Amino acid sequence: MTIFRFLNGLLLATALAATPAARADEPRSILFIGNSFTQGANSAVLRYRVDTVTDLNGGGVGGVPALFRRFAEQAGQDWTVSHELRGGTTLAQHLADRLDVIAKPWDVVVMQDYSVLDPEHPGNPAVTAKSAPALAAVVTRANSDVRVYLTATWSRADQVYKPSGHWHGQPVDRMALDLRKALDGVDAASTDIDGVLPVGEAWNRAMAEGVADPDPYDGIAFGQVDLWSYDQYHASAAGYYLEALVVFGRVTGVDPRSLGRKELAAHEIGLDPRVAEALQRVAAEELGLPAAP
Repeated sequence: MTIFRFLNGLLLATALAATPAARADEPRSILFIGNSFTQGANSAVLRYRVDTVTDLNGGGVGGVPALFRRFAEQAGQDWTVSHELRGGTTLAQHLADRLDVIAKPWDVVVMQDYSVLDPEHPGNPAVTAKSAPALAAVVTRANSDVRVYLTATWSRADQVYKPSGHWHGQPVDRMALDLRKALDGVDAASTDIDGVLPVGEAWNRAMAEGVADPDPYDGIAFGQVDLWSYDQYHASAAGYYLEALVVFGRVTGVDPRSLGRKELAAHEIGLDPRVAEALQRVAAEELGLPAAP
């Protein structure tokens, strides 16, 4: 473990400890803003429990927000979950087009930008550095106590292993680390953003620990899960499950491992209980939570 990773984990653990867990009798509201990476595209997560969340675009999407809601139910927390998700969009487009539904007094807002940040200039955070703080300012004006998070997403296998990819020839974890570094800079420059959710780094951890296969193009190793969908771009159900676990753990302050191998959402989207348990552990470790005694 490098000293950087140790300090990063320590900071995450401190922040998580300071996150107030909602009481069972305390309803809270959360808004997800993003695109297909939060919709659950190309997986059973896309249409999962759509009746438990409010789709502000009327698209009939459950997605990661519905997984979050299911986790919260099992943890005894009452969350009103809404989302403003459109495939292929940037935060700049949400800012330009959907302030009528975004500018409301939410308790928590989770924002996810385009998978490479800028579609025209992959990895360049300049546009995100303008749109994310602007969106955060809008929801902060509606509720000064809102907590706003940015989601740092995963390395796209097609961007790493295909010659046309921006991260071609680099280690599979590099894209996720670059996205996290860029979003850390956006976070640091905005007083209205409260942190970055390490989803991509949780994927990296799952691969480094042998839970997930790092290269879907050469076949999936026996006993490992494929976090990518069939296009090697979006996530599989397992990949979105891990994303939702990281969001849930950071936002609620509940240890994802407390959900256990009999967790209901995993069963409902077809995950092996052993995979669910392993991904819960990965999420908890990435959030810097101590192992159970």
